[in-house]
Amino acid sequence: MGELQDASRWIRRFHPAEESGVRLVCLPHAGGSAPFYFPMSRALSPAVDVLSLQYPGRQDRRADRAIENIGEYADAIAAELKPWLDRPTALFGHSMGAVLAFEVTRRLERDLDFVPLVVFASGRRAPSRYRDESVHLRDDDGIVKEMRVLSGTNPEILGNEEILRMVLPAIRSDYTAIEKYRAEPGAAVRAPITVLTGDNDPRTSLEEAQAWREHTSGAFDIHVFPGGHFFLANHQQQIVKIVSAALNNRSTAVS
Repeated sequence: MGELQDASRWIRRFHPAEESGVRLVCLPHAGGSAPFYFPMSRALSPAVDVLSLQYPGRQDRRADRAIENIGEYADAIAAELKPWLDRPTALFGHSMGAVLAFEVTRRLERDLDFVPLVVFASGRRAPSRYRDESVHLRDDDGIVKEMRVLSGTNPEILGNEEILRMVLPAIRSDYTAIEKYRAEPGAAVRAPITVLTGDNDPRTSLEEAQAWREHTSGAFDIHVFPGGHFFLANHQQQIVKIVSAALNNRSTAVS
Protein backbone atom coordinates (compact mmCIF):
# COMPACT_ATOMS: atom_id res chain seq x y z
CA MET A 1 0.00 0.00 0.00
CA GLY A 2 3.01 2.32 0.33
CA GLU A 3 3.21 2.64 -3.47
CA LEU A 4 -0.47 3.58 -3.60
CA GLN A 5 0.10 6.28 -1.03
CA ASP A 6 3.01 7.71 -3.00
CA ALA A 7 0.96 7.69 -6.19
CA SER A 8 -1.96 9.62 -4.74
CA ARG A 9 -1.91 13.31 -3.97
CA TRP A 10 -5.22 12.86 -2.13
CA ILE A 11 -4.32 10.24 0.48
CA ARG A 12 -2.38 10.80 3.71
CA ARG A 13 -1.66 7.82 5.92
CA PHE A 14 -0.03 9.08 9.09
CA HIS A 15 0.03 5.77 11.00
CA PRO A 16 -0.05 2.86 8.54
CA ALA A 17 -1.69 -0.18 10.12
CA GLU A 18 -1.05 -3.00 7.67
CA GLU A 19 -2.36 -5.68 10.03
CA SER A 20 -5.60 -3.87 10.80
CA GLY A 21 -8.82 -5.52 9.67
CA VAL A 22 -10.67 -2.26 9.17
CA ARG A 23 -10.03 1.10 7.50
CA LEU A 24 -11.37 4.60 8.23
CA VAL A 25 -11.38 7.35 5.60
CA CYS A 26 -11.47 10.86 7.08
CA LEU A 27 -12.71 13.89 5.16
CA PRO A 28 -11.93 17.42 6.45
CA HIS A 29 -14.19 20.45 6.70
CA ALA A 30 -14.25 23.41 4.32
CA GLY A 31 -10.79 24.94 4.34
CA GLY A 32 -9.47 21.98 6.30
CA SER A 33 -6.55 19.72 5.47
CA ALA A 34 -5.46 16.14 6.12
CA PRO A 35 -3.48 16.83 9.35
CA PHE A 36 -6.74 17.83 11.07
CA TYR A 37 -7.25 14.08 11.60
CA PHE A 38 -3.71 13.30 12.76
CA PRO A 39 -4.82 12.99 16.42
CA MET A 40 -7.64 10.61 15.50
CA SER A 41 -5.29 8.54 13.37
CA ARG A 42 -2.82 8.29 16.23
CA ALA A 43 -5.54 7.37 18.73
CA LEU A 44 -7.03 4.62 16.56
CA SER A 45 -3.74 3.09 15.44
CA PRO A 46 -2.87 0.23 15.11
CA ALA A 47 -6.40 -1.18 15.44
CA VAL A 48 -7.66 0.94 12.54
CA ASP A 49 -5.87 1.95 9.36
CA VAL A 50 -6.75 5.63 8.95
CA LEU A 51 -6.62 7.50 5.66
CA SER A 52 -7.01 11.28 5.68
CA LEU A 53 -7.94 13.19 2.53
CA GLN A 54 -5.87 16.11 1.35
CA TYR A 55 -8.01 18.36 -0.82
CA PRO A 56 -6.44 20.37 -3.66
CA GLY A 57 -5.56 24.02 -3.23
CA ARG A 58 -3.92 23.84 0.22
CA GLN A 59 -0.61 23.02 1.90
CA ASP A 60 1.44 20.73 -0.36
CA ARG A 61 -1.38 20.83 -2.95
CA ARG A 62 -1.62 24.62 -3.04
CA ALA A 63 -0.72 24.70 -6.75
CA ASP A 64 -3.48 22.22 -7.65
CA ARG A 65 -6.76 23.57 -8.97
CA ALA A 66 -9.30 23.95 -6.18
CA ILE A 67 -12.72 22.33 -6.65
CA GLU A 68 -15.97 24.29 -6.41
CA ASN A 69 -18.50 21.49 -6.82
CA ILE A 70 -19.40 18.72 -4.37
CA GLY A 71 -20.21 16.27 -7.17
CA GLU A 72 -16.77 16.76 -8.74
CA TYR A 73 -15.16 16.42 -5.30
CA ALA A 74 -17.03 13.18 -4.61
CA ASP A 75 -16.26 11.70 -8.03
CA ALA A 76 -12.54 12.36 -7.57
CA ILE A 77 -12.43 10.98 -4.03
CA ALA A 78 -14.39 7.85 -4.92
CA ALA A 79 -11.94 7.17 -7.75
CA GLU A 80 -8.96 7.64 -5.43
CA LEU A 81 -10.42 5.24 -2.87
CA LYS A 82 -10.98 2.31 -5.23
CA PRO A 83 -7.54 0.72 -4.58
CA TRP A 84 -8.07 1.04 -0.82
CA LEU A 85 -11.29 -0.94 -0.55
CA ASP A 86 -9.54 -4.24 0.16
CA ARG A 87 -10.91 -4.39 3.71
CA PRO A 88 -14.07 -3.25 5.53
CA THR A 89 -14.08 0.55 5.38
CA ALA A 90 -15.94 3.39 7.08
CA LEU A 91 -16.01 7.12 6.33
CA PHE A 92 -15.81 10.01 8.80
CA GLY A 93 -16.51 13.55 7.65
CA HIS A 94 -16.86 16.82 9.52
CA SER A 95 -18.97 19.72 8.19
CA MET A 96 -18.39 19.80 4.41
CA GLY A 97 -16.59 16.50 4.92
CA ALA A 98 -19.82 14.92 6.18
CA VAL A 99 -21.59 15.78 2.92
CA LEU A 100 -18.62 14.46 0.96
CA ALA A 101 -18.63 11.23 2.99
CA PHE A 102 -22.30 10.81 2.11
CA GLU A 103 -21.83 11.54 -1.60
CA VAL A 104 -18.72 9.36 -1.86
CA THR A 105 -20.65 6.54 -0.21
CA ARG A 106 -23.45 6.94 -2.76
CA ARG A 107 -20.91 6.50 -5.54
CA LEU A 108 -19.18 3.52 -3.94
CA GLU A 109 -22.53 1.78 -3.45
CA ARG A 110 -23.84 2.63 -6.92
CA ASP A 111 -20.72 1.99 -8.99
CA LEU A 112 -18.87 -0.70 -7.03
CA ASP A 113 -21.62 -2.23 -4.88
CA PHE A 114 -19.34 -1.44 -1.94
CA VAL A 115 -21.27 -0.60 1.23
CA PRO A 116 -19.15 1.11 3.91
CA LEU A 117 -19.37 -0.19 7.46
CA VAL A 118 -20.73 3.14 8.66
CA VAL A 119 -20.78 6.80 7.66
CA PHE A 120 -19.93 9.18 10.51
CA ALA A 121 -21.56 12.55 9.74
CA SER A 122 -20.14 15.17 12.10
CA GLY A 123 -21.09 18.83 12.45
CA ARG A 124 -23.41 19.06 9.47
CA ARG A 125 -27.13 19.19 8.84
CA ALA A 126 -28.73 16.45 6.73
CA PRO A 127 -28.30 16.71 2.94
CA SER A 128 -32.01 17.53 2.52
CA ARG A 129 -31.89 20.48 4.92
CA TYR A 130 -30.88 23.73 3.26
CA ARG A 131 -30.04 27.23 4.46
CA ASP A 132 -29.55 30.31 2.34
CA GLU A 133 -25.82 30.85 2.85
CA SER A 134 -23.46 33.03 0.83
CA VAL A 135 -20.14 33.11 2.67
CA HIS A 136 -18.40 32.32 -0.62
CA LEU A 137 -19.62 35.67 -2.02
CA ARG A 138 -18.11 37.73 0.82
CA ASP A 139 -14.85 39.61 0.54
CA ASP A 140 -11.78 38.15 2.24
CA ASP A 141 -12.52 39.88 5.54
CA GLY A 142 -16.03 38.44 5.50
CA ILE A 143 -14.72 34.91 5.07
CA VAL A 144 -12.21 35.41 7.88
CA LYS A 145 -15.06 36.62 10.11
CA GLU A 146 -16.96 33.38 9.41
CA MET A 147 -13.87 31.34 10.26
CA ARG A 148 -13.57 33.14 13.58
CA VAL A 149 -17.26 32.54 14.37
CA LEU A 150 -16.91 28.80 13.81
CA SER A 151 -13.55 28.62 15.67
CA GLY A 152 -12.19 25.84 13.50
CA THR A 153 -9.06 27.52 12.16
CA ASN A 154 -5.71 27.62 13.91
CA PRO A 155 -5.44 31.08 15.59
CA GLU A 156 -1.86 31.29 14.32
CA ILE A 157 -3.16 31.19 10.76
CA LEU A 158 -5.86 33.77 11.42
CA GLY A 159 -3.18 36.04 12.90
CA ASN A 160 -0.69 35.57 10.07
CA GLU A 161 -1.68 37.74 7.13
CA GLU A 162 0.67 36.07 4.64
CA ILE A 163 -0.46 32.52 5.41
CA LEU A 164 -4.09 33.60 5.56
CA ARG A 165 -4.00 35.13 2.09
CA MET A 166 -2.47 31.93 0.71
CA VAL A 167 -5.24 29.67 2.05
CA LEU A 168 -8.24 31.93 1.42
CA PRO A 169 -8.70 30.91 -2.24
CA ALA A 170 -9.09 27.24 -1.24
CA ILE A 171 -11.44 28.18 1.59
CA ARG A 172 -13.58 30.25 -0.78
CA SER A 173 -13.72 27.34 -3.24
CA ASP A 174 -14.83 24.96 -0.49
CA TYR A 175 -17.54 27.35 0.65
CA THR A 176 -18.69 27.71 -2.95
CA ALA A 177 -18.96 23.92 -3.24
CA ILE A 178 -20.86 23.31 -0.02
CA GLU A 179 -23.15 26.35 -0.19
CA LYS A 180 -24.24 25.51 -3.75
CA TYR A 181 -24.73 21.83 -2.97
CA ARG A 182 -28.21 20.39 -3.34
CA ALA A 183 -28.84 16.71 -2.72
CA GLU A 184 -30.78 14.73 -5.29
CA PRO A 185 -34.40 14.16 -4.16
CA GLY A 186 -34.58 11.02 -2.07
CA ALA A 187 -30.79 10.62 -1.94
CA ALA A 188 -29.91 7.85 0.52
CA VAL A 189 -27.30 5.20 1.23
CA ARG A 190 -27.46 1.63 2.45
CA ALA A 191 -24.63 2.16 4.91
CA PRO A 192 -25.56 2.94 8.53
CA ILE A 193 -25.19 6.59 9.51
CA THR A 194 -23.92 7.80 12.87
CA VAL A 195 -24.35 11.53 13.46
CA LEU A 196 -22.22 13.61 15.81
CA THR A 197 -23.37 17.14 16.56
CA GLY A 198 -22.82 20.03 18.96
CA ASP A 199 -25.78 21.31 20.98
CA ASN A 200 -24.78 24.92 20.28
CA ASP A 201 -23.73 24.68 16.64
CA PRO A 202 -24.80 27.86 14.82
CA ARG A 203 -24.84 26.00 11.51
CA THR A 204 -26.71 22.82 12.50
CA SER A 205 -29.79 22.48 14.71
CA LEU A 206 -30.70 19.23 16.47
CA GLU A 207 -33.65 18.77 14.08
CA GLU A 208 -31.38 19.25 11.08
CA ALA A 209 -28.90 16.73 12.48
CA GLN A 210 -31.61 14.16 13.25
CA ALA A 211 -32.87 14.48 9.66
CA TRP A 212 -29.88 12.39 8.54
CA ARG A 213 -32.14 9.45 9.50
CA GLU A 214 -34.03 10.05 6.25
CA HIS A 215 -30.89 9.39 4.20
CA THR A 216 -30.13 5.78 5.09
CA SER A 217 -31.95 2.49 4.73
CA GLY A 218 -29.60 1.12 7.38
CA ALA A 219 -29.19 1.77 11.08
CA PHE A 220 -29.12 5.31 12.44
CA ASP A 221 -27.54 6.71 15.59
CA ILE A 222 -26.92 10.21 16.90
CA HIS A 223 -24.64 11.59 19.62
CA VAL A 224 -25.05 15.15 20.91
CA PHE A 225 -22.10 16.91 22.56
CA PRO A 226 -21.79 20.18 24.42
CA GLY A 227 -20.27 22.78 22.13
CA GLY A 228 -20.45 24.62 18.84
CA HIS A 229 -19.48 23.76 15.29
CA PHE A 230 -16.08 22.32 16.24
CA PHE A 231 -17.30 20.49 19.35
CA LEU A 232 -15.12 17.50 18.43
CA ALA A 233 -11.95 19.36 19.42
CA ASN A 234 -13.06 19.21 23.07
CA HIS A 235 -14.46 15.68 23.03
CA GLN A 236 -11.84 13.77 21.13
CA GLN A 237 -11.48 10.87 23.56
CA GLN A 238 -15.21 10.24 23.66
CA ILE A 239 -15.52 10.48 19.88
CA VAL A 240 -12.64 8.06 19.37
CA LYS A 241 -14.42 5.60 21.67
CA ILE A 242 -17.66 5.95 19.69
CA VAL A 243 -15.86 5.46 16.39
CA SER A 244 -13.81 2.52 17.69
CA ALA A 245 -16.86 0.76 19.14
CA ALA A 246 -18.90 1.24 15.96
CA LEU A 247 -16.10 -0.05 13.75
CA ASN A 248 -15.54 -3.05 15.98
CA ASN A 249 -19.25 -3.91 16.08
CA ARG A 250 -19.77 -3.46 12.35
CA SER A 251 -16.62 -5.29 11.27
CA THR A 252 -17.45 -8.20 13.58
CA ALA A 253 -20.94 -8.38 12.11
CA VAL A 254 -19.67 -8.66 8.52
CA SER A 255 -16.79 -11.03 9.23
